[in-house]
Amino acid sequence: MNIPSLIGSVAAFCTTVAFLPQVVKTARTRHTRDISLLYTSITLFGVFCWLVYGWLIRDFPLIAANAVTLVMVGVIFSYKLKFG
Repeated sequence: MNIPSLIGSVAAFCTTVAFLPQVVKTARTRHTRDISLLYTSITLFGVFCWLVYGWLIRDFPLIAANAVTLVMVGVIFSYKLKFG
């Protein structure tokens, strides 16, 4: 694996895993008042765009990381709409 691929993989892992604690906390507490709907909406759209971009260039790590992130941000977004 070359250096750019390694750095990209580490970045994808970190930015994907970063949403996990918020998803777990939101699912556990059902408390979303402190989560911005605008932030969540923009993040959801941005991750969707990254997923489409990854698909268009056929970059599996980009697709995988953003597919998982899209699900996690989607969960937060849906909880925000339901409980916020």
